[in-house]
Amino acid sequence: MRTRGIKVWSVRLLLGLLVLLVLAALAVWLYLRASLARLDGDIKAPGLSAPVTVARDGRGVPLISGARRADVAYATGFVHAQERFFQMDLLRRSGAGELAELFGARALPRDRANRLHRFRARVAASLKLLNPADRQLLDRYVAGVNAGLTALGANPFEYALIGVKPRPWSAEDSLLVVCAMYFDLQGTVEPRELTRGWIRDHSDAAQLAFLLPEASKWDAPLDADGIAVAPVPIPPAPPAWWGKPRQPGAHKTASADFIDSVGSNNWAIAGSRSKDGVAIVADDMHLGLSLPNIWYRLAIQYPDAKGAPRRIVGVTLPGAPPVIIAGSNGRVAWGYTNSYADLLDLVMLGQDKQHPDQLRTPAGWEKPVAVVETILVKGAPAERMTVLDTSLGPVRESGGRPYAIHWLAHAPASINLDPIRLETVDTLDEALSIAATIGIPSQNFVGGDDKGNIGWTISGPLPRRTQLGSGATFPLAVDGGQNSFDGALAPADYPRVVNPPGGQLSTANSRQLNGAHAQTLGDGGFDIGARNRQIRDGLAALGPKTDLAGVYGVALDDRALFVAPWRERAIKVLDTAALQAKPQRAQFLDLLNKSWNGRASVDSVGYRLARHFMWAVGDVLFEGVNGDLAALHPKSTMALATSRWPEVVTRLLDEQPAAWLPPGHANWQSVQLEAIDRVIVELAADGMPLSSATWGERNTAAIAHPIAAAVPFVARWLSAPPDMLPGDANMPRVSGKNFGQSERMTVSPGKEEQGVFNMPGGQSGHPLSPYFMDGHADWVSGKPTPLLPGAVRHTLTFR
Repeated sequence: MRTRGIKVWSVRLLLGLLVLLVLAALAVWLYLRASLARLDGDIKAPGLSAPVTVARDGRGVPLISGARRADVAYATGFVHAQERFFQMDLLRRSGAGELAELFGARALPRDRANRLHRFRARVAASLKLLNPADRQLLDRYVAGVNAGLTALGANPFEYALIGVKPRPWSAEDSLLVVCAMYFDLQGTVEPRELTRGWIRDHSDAAQLAFLLPEASKWDAPLDADGIAVAPVPIPPAPPAWWGKPRQPGAHKTASADFIDSVGSNNWAIAGSRSKDGVAIVADDMHLGLSLPNIWYRLAIQYPDAKGAPRRIVGVTLPGAPPVIIAGSNGRVAWGYTNSYADLLDLVMLGQDKQHPDQLRTPAGWEKPVAVVETILVKGAPAERMTVLDTSLGPVRESGGRPYAIHWLAHAPASINLDPIRLETVDTLDEALSIAATIGIPSQNFVGGDDKGNIGWTISGPLPRRTQLGSGATFPLAVDGGQNSFDGALAPADYPRVVNPPGGQLSTANSRQLNGAHAQTLGDGGFDIGARNRQIRDGLAALGPKTDLAGVYGVALDDRALFVAPWRERAIKVLDTAALQAKPQRAQFLDLLNKSWNGRASVDSVGYRLARHFMWAVGDVLFEGVNGDLAALHPKSTMALATSRWPEVVTRLLDEQPAAWLPPGHANWQSVQLEAIDRVIVELAADGMPLSSATWGERNTAAIAHPIAAAVPFVARWLSAPPDMLPGDANMPRVSGKNFGQSERMTVSPGKEEQGVFNMPGGQSGHPLSPYFMDGHADWVSGKPTPLLPGAVRHTLTFR
């Protein structure tokens, strides 16, 4: 009887535990369901002038319609908060240096780096510059965000996982989201200048000119067929640091994992070359990829100042002021790429024992203002950080030297709501004029209108420099005879290119101009130019008349034109002597020949071997100095100092100067064979046969919600499929594991119904939403989907 009683008790206990588990799972499911966005019904919204509707299609893409732009802003804020609030929170905290409040001490290094710029204090000054109408628009958006957050049945699920409550939204927060994009788009400029400064200090003038060329054969500027590159003579001897091996335990960069600088592609075909006489504009912005995607698709509809209905379609940045970032308004379409203009100067500061509390700037001695910043840390005491601020900007120490960071992003006018003016322009000329006034991280603006005109300018602040030259790409000496920029350039002085003879324009983060205005922009880290050259030539190949499908197709071009010469070089170096008793080298050669189709396709082994060979040659030559450079900044490498390093290496391999051979090598074939052997060893490290080392196996998507890293046990529900992705850097179809085309848009203004669009994630940031991953498969395959929202499936009305 006793045994039977124990068995009954055990069964009851197990049943009880099972019931508890079921109830717990049900509670979790109910909580998650409660935090989903509301899609249908009526909502009371104080402050509206008339009802506003949010009509969503089968993919969750909304058309927001209202009688006033401010009413539409309110509904936009509501929708953003309900579907993307955690993303918005991360962006504002990144801009302000406040991530440790969510994630604890692990986020402190990033917070310290970003808090140095004190953007939360700076955006208060930016708000004061807004005109009343823009401030009202922003305030209505903020009201909508907070209403949307409050209307959720439960806080967004991420907060339950990390045990923190969300903080309400403010107008300052929306400007901090723009500050986060300044970090994202211009965050490499400071370490680049530090790196170039180190190379300058450890090289003579002839060596510096050779190692850091100002242009390359790949450049395809807007105002010329190319740039005449006079070969700089290879100096008789290299710098002392050249070619030395990496020290044991020193920092090693994963060179072969490098994908691309933060960038983008955009291009336009004039009406003279389109089949219907209307301009065609395409844009694909390259950024880090995560879930949800950085952009939120949207169409809005409201009367313009003349009472005429306007419909604008494109992408918004959740949390930022509620404007269409890139899109089309029925008359004009536009898109952006990062400009890489020279927008930041590092200025060396002098120190002297006779001035213990002062620093010397080029203008003289001054006492920096000390500001104590408090960084809140989850699960730990707050950290106090003292920021020294000078007339040129905050002070950063590197390599034992103090520098002032003179950055246009610090100016109050560098953030504004002028992008909203693009929503109702009627002509390209109007759009170009407005673009030059916009306060965003400076971008290449490419636009086209319904009359067939196309044009380019810079959108965002540019520095006003009294002294022009390439010296601004290095740290400026206190008494070096060169001043930093003095404020911002007047919009009327911005360069433009309008309706060029070839009927096409393209930018891809490389040098934009060859003429006088090239010095106006400077070089803040241009791409080598191969990607833009391939785009330019691809557009020209579309012929005298083309259509939207042809223009969209350029975004999917994965031809390996930049890597192909490196494959040929590897084949040449693997001669009979190199293969003697080296079966792995023989297999390497065989795969270069047989598994190569001229593209960065997922099944190509040859592409992967050729690409890694190029990077491995760079490692043989630069890994020692890269270890030294890492002491300056974690991002400092030779590749950051100049995107043109492959051309430098090509010169050495072609001319074969004996004095530049790295230690331990008798000739340049030996250097290249070591690189090939390194690739073989690297690929064999995981036990994978060389024949299985396809590009797709290497370039497999790792796109996930950021909370997946903080809470790994939920990662499987918060990640995209591990798709093998075609494409790479230095070709139009930029593609990496978690970096690449954050959207693809091609549209003719006035013909938005024909426009197409892709993005790697869906509208919602919630894994239970049907819109969490919607559209991902089409993005992977490159299948074009409609730009405009389709048939209405859900309607939410604000009254």
